[in-house]
Amino acid sequence: MLSKVVIANRGEIALRILRACRELGIRVVAIHSSADRDLKHVRLADESVCIGPPPSISSYLNIPAVISAAEVTDAVAIHPGYGFLSENADFAEQVEKSGFIFIGPRPETIRLMGDKVSAIATMKKAGVPCVPGSNSALGEDIKKNTRLARDIGYPVIIKAAGGGGGRGMRVVRSEAALHNAISLTRSEAAAAFGNDQVYMEKYLENPRHIEIQVLADAHGNAIYLGERDCSLQRRHQKIIEEAPAPHLTEEQRRTIGERCAQACRDIGYRGAGTFEFLYEEGQFYFIEMNTRLQVEHPVTEFITGIDIVREQLRIAAGELLQYRQEDIKIRGHAMECRINAEDPDTFLPSPGTVTRYHAPGGPGVRVDTHLYSGYQVPPYYDSLIGKLITFSDTRESAMARMRMALEEMIIDGIKTNIPLHQSLLMDASFQAGGLNIHYLEKKLGMN
Repeated sequence: MLSKVVIANRGEIALRILRACRELGIRVVAIHSSADRDLKHVRLADESVCIGPPPSISSYLNIPAVISAAEVTDAVAIHPGYGFLSENADFAEQVEKSGFIFIGPRPETIRLMGDKVSAIATMKKAGVPCVPGSNSALGEDIKKNTRLARDIGYPVIIKAAGGGGGRGMRVVRSEAALHNAISLTRSEAAAAFGNDQVYMEKYLENPRHIEIQVLADAHGNAIYLGERDCSLQRRHQKIIEEAPAPHLTEEQRRTIGERCAQACRDIGYRGAGTFEFLYEEGQFYFIEMNTRLQVEHPVTEFITGIDIVREQLRIAAGELLQYRQEDIKIRGHAMECRINAEDPDTFLPSPGTVTRYHAPGGPGVRVDTHLYSGYQVPPYYDSLIGKLITFSDTRESAMARMRMALEEMIIDGIKTNIPLHQSLLMDASFQAGGLNIHYLEKKLGMN
């Protein structure tokens, strides 16, 4: 097993990784910006290293500083968590060239799946269903692009090959708007991602967002851990996630899951990963693969009983997967609400001091957070301050537990989106399940 790990992240996920390391007897090094010296995982770590000032570009995104922290503490591996450098192939490559273990996929795999054009081509070759589209980057030939859009059928969506997080995409509903949309998206992609390649896909009007969790070791073994429904989104940012996805059959789950596991074997995938799909009228369409741990991994842990972070650490240590596909049993239902430090009406960030904090409890309730009374929420980072997860034998019971947990949760001193979650848990359409990705924005009057 790994002897000492640097956690190259902050907040609740850093604390989650620390706890998994503790269970395996792994010593922990916490890196932090000067604004984060009072984070809970920093206080609990065996060692801590300040790597820079508050701005992420000078600290958590500073590759030389992160690797230097591993060097001065004699660590053997680096866990990137999610966000920041977690899907940066250059970072993974430099980590390995510096003699450390990157707790994640190989650099070449991150690079392959990080470019949406190459990822789609790879998935098609592996037999994973994809959205009808250009199959490659668009050229400058206006007539060719126009013919392609006609063949696909309007509306289409233009996407940046290097995009992600809902950025670098534009919906086109008419031929008159096509050429300008391609040009604008190409310019935005070059500025935002350093890659001006764009591609075209059929725009699905009312899809759900369903993803498949996978685990693969370095020895060619891969399994899938069921699916999650992440359709409740605002501006492509997930709000509530649940597992399993409502109204999916066991046959659908098995068919798409097996294809994802086989794709992992085909590309030599290593570690935890997630295949993201749009799902409409009984059909799955691959959109991207996240080559890292997901924010919503706890719901999968609840329904499978598998600690995904612990498995990441075991895989990074070179161990074989300790599970076979037939060992994976889906039981019950889990739901996660992302708790953000933001105004529930305007969604503006709400940094400040947490004057009082009380975590909910009871059967089937889990809270992943770094909050404590007196903690100062900084203004420099993502507004996510915690995740509230509930589990029960049925979806209805899991929702009931979530309603109680939200009522019990106390976070004073700052604004949070807890009132939004309480409203959504009382929404009749949400209670019925199976909503599409546009539902929340329509409910909020955003379109």
